[in-house]
Amino acid sequence: MLSLTPGSARADTIVVMGDSLSAAYGIDPQAGWVNLLKNRLGDEHEVVNASISGETTSGGSARLPEVLGQYHPDIVLLELGGNDGLRGLSPQQMQVNLSKMIERSQKEDARVLLLGIEVPPNYGPAYTDAFRDVFTQLARDYEVPLLPFLLEGVDLDTMLQDDGIHPTAEAQPIILDNVWSKLEPMLAPSAVAEG
Repeated sequence: MLSLTPGSARADTIVVMGDSLSAAYGIDPQAGWVNLLKNRLGDEHEVVNASISGETTSGGSARLPEVLGQYHPDIVLLELGGNDGLRGLSPQQMQVNLSKMIERSQKEDARVLLLGIEVPPNYGPAYTDAFRDVFTQLARDYEVPLLPFLLEGVDLDTMLQDDGIHPTAEAQPIILDNVWSKLEPMLAPSAVAEG
């Protein structure tokens, strides 16, 4: 029997499930890293930004089934946890929520890229270490690629908005390059790419 699924030359659909860091909070949405990713990929890949400012891992976990059902992504970029951290929520619960999202995505045959974030040091070493370890543990347990810190290389003195939390437009190309370093190997080769 013939398969009705599209051929392997089909472009990937990429869904970004994130919070304000991916929703271009406080800047022109066109300048946000997700839109820059769309521009870099051109028409060869569909990029859907399902990010919501203020989103927690609990909210993302609740929303994910509908997003998966609507877009049937090949790749899911999970960029959640920052708001859990800022609210001092349990890293263990954050891990449970992200685990559910990874499992749900994989069940729908989507590959997952985990985009880690860190909380400010004033939360104390025990909390910041436990928070950071959630991402490392998830990447290990589910064998998914991990970008340990989304804002790696962003100058936190000069490239944050006045709230001291959200990156400026100038920081967005750096964030994109961070994500790209992990995302590019996951992309299906273009139909025109040579061996």
